[in-house]
Amino acid sequence: MTAATRGFSLLENLIALAIVAVALSAAVRAGTQAIDTGEALAQRTLARWVAQNRLVELRVQPAPPAPGHSSGEAVQGRYRFLWEQTVAQTAQPAWRAVDIVVRDDDGRPRARLGGHVLVQR
Repeated sequence: MTAATRGFSLLENLIALAIVAVALSAAVRAGTQAIDTGEALAQRTLARWVAQNRLVELRVQPAPPAPGHSSGEAVQGRYRFLWEQTVAQTAQPAWRAVDIVVRDDDGRPRARLGGHVLVQR
């Protein structure tokens, strides 16, 4: 090669471009996964708050919760959640066991919380 024709060949340029394309697609994919993970974490956190709020509501209401199953919905943040609670008798008559499951709109469980509620105050 002479001084006037120095540079990269077409093949070398295409290989370099392919390497850059692979690297950029990997970076975009990693960024997308990070966003998805953050979104899922936010949704699980808000679902946990729904479960905690429900348990607190049961603890502060004047009458103790009756044993059985009930369900409802709650909006937290920009999400709508469906909650299901099961209240059961315990070996101690002064307490009731509560299990709360919170699901997203698609029915996937996002949070589960168990606790106890005092019956006699």
